[in-house]
Amino acid sequence: MIAVNGDMARRVHINTDAEPWLPSPGGEVLRKRLHLVGSAEGGEVTSLVRYPAGAEFPLHPHPDGEEILVLAGVFTDQEGDWPAGSYMLNPVGFEHAPSSKDGCLLFVKLRQYAGSRHHFSVVTKELDWQPTEAGVQRKVLYQEQGHAESMRLERWSPETLPALRRYPGGVEILVIEGSFNDEQGHYQCHDWLRLPAGAQHRMASKTGCKLYIKEGGLAALRSVPAQD
Repeated sequence: MIAVNGDMARRVHINTDAEPWLPSPGGEVLRKRLHLVGSAEGGEVTSLVRYPAGAEFPLHPHPDGEEILVLAGVFTDQEGDWPAGSYMLNPVGFEHAPSSKDGCLLFVKLRQYAGSRHHFSVVTKELDWQPTEAGVQRKVLYQEQGHAESMRLERWSPETLPALRRYPGGVEILVIEGSFNDEQGHYQCHDWLRLPAGAQHRMASKTGCKLYIKEGGLAALRSVPAQD
C-alpha cells in the first residue's frame, strides 16, 4: 500500500507550486498528487491534473466515484464542454471519455464517493453568490442527504476576518484565487490545506480570495498513521 499524506489525524499543507508535475500512465496527462492511500493507480487520491491541448482518454468507469473542479481551460466529456468553474460529482457506475481541445487544469478526487449518489454537474458561473457573513459569499457545489461531506466555493472580499471556524468532520481547502492566512501559515493560489476532524482555526484574507471547501467525509477515507 502506498500512502501520501495518508494520516487523516494530521494537518497537511501543500504549496503545489513547489511540487513537480508527474506523468500519468498514458504519459500525456500530468498530475500532482496531494493525497493517496492504496495502490498507485487504484487508491483513494486527490490531485491537481493538467491536460495538454489535444489530450484524451478512452471511455472508462470510476469505481467509488469521482469529483472534478475545472480550474482553468475547458474540460470535455460526452456531456459537453465544461469551462473553468465547472463542477462534477460522478457517482459509482458513471463512465466517460474525457478530453481537452485546448488544455485544462483540474482538481480531481477519485475513489472517495462510494454508495448511492446522484450524478451532479454545474457551471458555477451560472449560479449567484449567496452572502453568508461579513465579506464572505458562497456557492454550494454538492450536498446530498445521507452523505457526510458538503462542497462549496467561497469568495472573500479584501480585509475579511470571519469568525473562528470549527470542523467536526474535518475540512479540505484549495485556494483558487488570491490568498488567506491562519494561525499556522499563509496559503496562496493552488495551495491545499487539510485539517483533521475536530480542528479549528481563525482565517483572514488581506487581498481577498476564492476557495474550494470540502467539509466532512474524511472519516470515511482510509487512514494510514504517519511514522515519526
